[in-house]
Amino acid sequence: MAVEFIGYIGNTNQSETIKAPPEAIDLVHVETAAKLHENAGFDRTLFAFHSTSPESILVAQHAASVTTRLGVMIAHRPGFNAPTILARQLATLDHITRGRVAVHVITGGSDTELQADGDYTTKAERYARTSEYLDVVRAEWAATRPFDYAGRYYRTSNAFSAIKPYRPEGIPIYFGGSSDEAIAVAGKHADIYALWGETYEQVRESLSRVRAAAATHGRTPRFSLSLRPIVADTEEAAWARADRILEEARDLQRASGKVVEAPQNEGSRRLLAAAAQGTRLDKRLWTGIAALVGAKGNSTSLVGTPDQVADAMLDYYRLGITTFLIRGFDPLLDAFLYGRDLLPRVRALVARETGQAAAA
Repeated sequence: MAVEFIGYIGNTNQSETIKAPPEAIDLVHVETAAKLHENAGFDRTLFAFHSTSPESILVAQHAASVTTRLGVMIAHRPGFNAPTILARQLATLDHITRGRVAVHVITGGSDTELQADGDYTTKAERYARTSEYLDVVRAEWAATRPFDYAGRYYRTSNAFSAIKPYRPEGIPIYFGGSSDEAIAVAGKHADIYALWGETYEQVRESLSRVRAAAATHGRTPRFSLSLRPIVADTEEAAWARADRILEEARDLQRASGKVVEAPQNEGSRRLLAAAAQGTRLDKRLWTGIAALVGAKGNSTSLVGTPDQVADAMLDYYRLGITTFLIRGFDPLLDAFLYGRDLLPRVRALVARETGQAAAA
């Protein structure tokens, strides 16, 4: 199977090593990043969701308006929009962009953040609600006549959407979460299950759990891995850059005065468990930033020359990963470097791998 690359477009130019500007959104940055990712050869870019951030659907629509080929993956949290409305919003944008929309469903792992939007449900309740939410979304996209739905969290009568996804294969649903509740929902609904940059052993385990859950529904999802590649012309230079990134991130963290809290979500706990094994794992996996920030989000890296990092990514491909969500600590420069030095190498390795398999 061909490999897919997803980038990341923030609302402003910031990262663990770049201080956030005072404005909440910088449209010049969004436009520049969108055009850069398209020219670099990315298939899609992720637009994140947070209880304090600009609305991801609207930012993604703006990025799509300044590009012609780049797909958008919109992070969306169930529970605040009616699922029937979300289904029509995404289908409408899918038509406006001629089939470039995907959605990344984020159920939410922090009680504190969810309560900022007025959500006081438990984790188990949130995942049960998400499953019903996606039942209704899929029904809106597929139904040829009005339908009823009766669940614990959602109930509809004569629901119907006149607008369907642009392409016959529909709008891809990406889904993440490592708890037992999340895996159950992923098995039922995920077209692509997304996990963070774990060790080879952890990835094998995660894929096995999701495949088993999906098999009960007769489904075979694909898999995505999120990483922060650090590349340089030599291996020594790449590790030196990783050291500088860690020091810059540590300085910025100290200046912010923020206290790193223990994570509530299982995905972050898994990354911290990996970090506890050491800062350098497997061939090229680096856990320095994950340990520093409490594994908040996508925070593990592959470090080395472009050839070395591409080779490590091929290892993950062989485990079953067909999508890589990659973003750098210098968002614009790294996106350019990935497009020039990394994406072509990984695609060439995958093409050779699949060609040899076909020949065999």
